Amino acid sequence: MNNDLVKGELSADQQNAVLGLIGQIQSLLPFLIDLNADERRALPKLGDKSRAFVDQGLVLAVQNPGILPRSFDLDEYQRDVTLVRQLEPLVLALAQLQGRLEDTFLAAGSDAYSQTLLVYQAAKLAGKNGALEQHLDGLSRRFARKSTSSTTQATTPTAH
Repeated sequence: MNNDLVKGELSADQQNAVLGLIGQIQSLLPFLIDLNADERRALPKLGDKSRAFVDQGLVLAVQNPGILPRSFDLDEYQRDVTLVRQLEPLVLALAQLQGRLEDTFLAAGSDAYSQTLLVYQAAKLAGKNGALEQHLDGLSRRFARKSTSSTTQATTPTAH
């Protein structure tokens, strides 16, 4: 079955232009960091309910700086809250773009795989001859199954 979900082409120039734009975005955001999985898990998360908490905390801190420990950097706190507010629309826009890119990649891959199945079936129906044999052998490896019984027989001693 051929659904042909995606109709599009990406030229080498377009691909290079997009990669260049991604590089430009990264250069405009030199403060971006990479966290590993453990670091991500260990961090407290800012969710929808926590936003109001952060906003109220900032107001409290700005209006009452005398209650804060001397080591508390109020300016850095304000920069962090501002950065979160500035990054949010970028994160949302890029998440939407990434979702569409991943969906298109998935659909194009599905189209290519489905069409390859049709090619494989047509080649099998045409029969093995000198011209198709090598191609059919290569394509058939995708569906080759390893026999567990032959592996088991080779490793299981027989009783006499």
